Amino acid sequence: MALTATMYHFQITLSDVDRAVYEALDLRVARHPSETMRYLVTRTLAYCLSYEEGIAFSKGGLSSVEEAPVSIRDATGVLRAWIDVGSPSAERLHKASKAAGRVALFTHVELPLLLREASARVIHRVEQLEVFRFEPEFLDALDQKLDKNSKFEIVRTDGQLYVTIGGETLNGSLTPCSLVASE
Repeated sequence: MALTATMYHFQITLSDVDRAVYEALDLRVARHPSETMRYLVTRTLAYCLSYEEGIAFSKGGLSSVEEAPVSIRDATGVLRAWIDVGSPSAERLHKASKAAGRVALFTHVELPLLLREASARVIHRVEQLEVFRFEPEFLDALDQKLDKNSKFEIVRTDGQLYVTIGGETLNGSLTPCSLVASE
């Protein structure tokens, strides 16, 4: 018998001061049986920190290699942004960069590992890829506070993240990185 996804309901108050985005989000996020909580938390934060009109989680879930975990489309359905999570292959990033005008990666993976993978193959417009890294300890601390129905607040200011859940505020950084190897 196949395992089914677990549904999470997140009510999020987003104050992204760095981008001047202030929203109340009511998200239902499906956790695929093979998905770790760290990945789910990263995917949810990527959605929130990229929030704009036309954003959506992939319909195919994690098993779809043809879709980004999170994407932004215009009113006509044209893909404007491919938002990936974790440690995608260089080939996947190449394909994403050709498919969308903007590609962002939200990850907790160590930068040397990402750079090694990125150097494995030519990536179209690699210098334009937006890469943001969370500290794994921050994601794990947030995971410990989440349940299937959670209400929390996210504040991003000056590259710092503050997540308030259950009366406790967790603090983490969102570090911009580059996949272009420095000489």
